[in-house]
Amino acid sequence: MQNYKDLKVWVKAHLFTLLMYQEKKSFPKEELYCLTSQLRRSATSVPANIAEGCGKKTNPELAHYLNIALGSSNESEYYLLLSKDLKYLSDEKYIALNLLINEVKARLIALINKVCS
Repeated sequence: MQNYKDLKVWVKAHLFTLLMYQEKKSFPKEELYCLTSQLRRSATSVPANIAEGCGKKTNPELAHYLNIALGSSNESEYYLLLSKDLKYLSDEKYIALNLLINEVKARLIALINKVCS
């Protein structure tokens, strides 16, 4: 279909993933196989599914992967909230990351609507 690296939504999702990898370093070691792992997986799922969808031949296939990415972005948003409430993230970092993941979600919804129309 198209080069996923040219999509602003992918660029933002990739940035979010990089930032989450950086932030997870400050999480407690006991969270390594629980919250840290879940957050890392949900964050990486967003740009990965955008990339995979862009490699498909039809718009319905692309829309399917974009919807998976949207679900993963919602999952990431929850893990951010949980991380803040557990005091693993400062309020300032939470606000910045939450704004970014919500921008990704809005861009995904717009792209899904475009692809489906």
